[in-house]
Amino acid sequence: MEKVIDENQQGNTLTLESNDSNNRKLYIESYGCQMNFSDSEIVASILAKEGFNTTKNLEEADLVLVNTCSIREKAELTVRKRLEKFNAVKKTNPGMKVGVLGCMAERLKNKFLEEEKIVDMVVGPDAYKDLPNLIKEIDEGRNAVNVILSKDETYGDVAPVRLNSNGVSAFVSITRGCDNMCTFCVVPFTRGRERSRNPQSILEEVNDLWDKGFKEITLLGQNVDSYLWYGGGLKKDFEKASDMQKATSVNFAKLLELVARAQPKMRIRFSTSNPQDMTLDVIEAMAAHENICNYIHLPVQSGSNRILKAMNRLHSREEYFELIDNIRKIIPDCAISQDMITGFPTETEEDHQDTLSLMEYVKYDFGFMFAYSERPGTMAARKLYDDVPEKIKKRRLSEIIDFQQRHSLYRTQQHLGKIEEVLIEGPSKKSDTHWKGRNSQNTVVVFPKKNYKVGEFVNVKINECTSATLIGEAIEHSKNN
Repeated sequence: MEKVIDENQQGNTLTLESNDSNNRKLYIESYGCQMNFSDSEIVASILAKEGFNTTKNLEEADLVLVNTCSIREKAELTVRKRLEKFNAVKKTNPGMKVGVLGCMAERLKNKFLEEEKIVDMVVGPDAYKDLPNLIKEIDEGRNAVNVILSKDETYGDVAPVRLNSNGVSAFVSITRGCDNMCTFCVVPFTRGRERSRNPQSILEEVNDLWDKGFKEITLLGQNVDSYLWYGGGLKKDFEKASDMQKATSVNFAKLLELVARAQPKMRIRFSTSNPQDMTLDVIEAMAAHENICNYIHLPVQSGSNRILKAMNRLHSREEYFELIDNIRKIIPDCAISQDMITGFPTETEEDHQDTLSLMEYVKYDFGFMFAYSERPGTMAARKLYDDVPEKIKKRRLSEIIDFQQRHSLYRTQQHLGKIEEVLIEGPSKKSDTHWKGRNSQNTVVVFPKKNYKVGEFVNVKINECTSATLIGEAIEHSKNN
């Protein structure tokens, strides 16, 4: 639940430029959060060196991989249907092999391989470097599995192939795993303990992206504010580090500053933050560097202290308000978005009203809202009875969505009449004569194309708005081109 899931991206087939010397075809679909899509780029990079070109044509594939998500039931059901489709195609292409990657792999390995016999290979999120060996196993007719979770794998030495990229924005992974045992979330069990990537390898990737023409990056992690590099190892072992390691360690605020200074004309975003770990130095780093965008995705999950405790969220409603107040004080025009779960076990009408009042206080720019669904393997599934009726969940979710739509409109209206810098990402979905981009606050801005090009920074005067989109007129190129 912690990661933002873009419904428009679900099931995207990833493609990259062909290498004439490669003679095998890879078909890869991705589901879930941005971390999964980033991982698919790593997988494609590894397999490109093993003789695979990507294809969008399922029927011609030698290897079919589906990168999976265990966060939401909908994604899991979709993956199962896709695996049935892949196996139907195998009847006409018996040489085709099917593999499952990612978060569902560890939890369902036995079901997929032995009971249902619907895949040839199961690969966990820390085992992608083992793919060449696993592919040899399935080529020789044996099932292959590696779901071992690593204490140090960060893929910092693998340069991801940018798949289906607009050539403007890219994700840069900075951490893997998670130590926060939220009771609704399966991520700590599927992605392992939290470890951070060497900042030097992050800077090298950022510099390489700039050299290739990218103008914006998003630093990506299950919980970016927990980033802590002290020479390698798990975050939980930092207390055992030497005095020198502690003195030269790099936390998230320092990493932000390093990246911002390395490429002062490149936009920097990050996702996702956790309220319990976000510190003032991060907010101050954002304020100090113009190229760090004024936008924070800050999932709260509930406005009720009682439910937050049941979720094992290590912050209170009051602490969350204090953090919001500090953000507003230091960065007055910072946009804030949320994740919200309604209908968590034992949630009462009073708890729900606490959530609505929290939303009224913050007035989020936008949000990602879900009715609770029990996920196998989580602490909530093991220890809490899902006792809120579906009808009540739907009604509460509807009320939360209504609040958010009203607040989103309030926030977009604050931009009217202002001139804001927009990075052009591509054509508008609704009009070939308009460009689409985003401002610093991550709000979509649409304006007539004129003579501007994709990847350019443009100053746009905002004239109209909906609850989700700003509509304006380009005035000139900004100073960042």
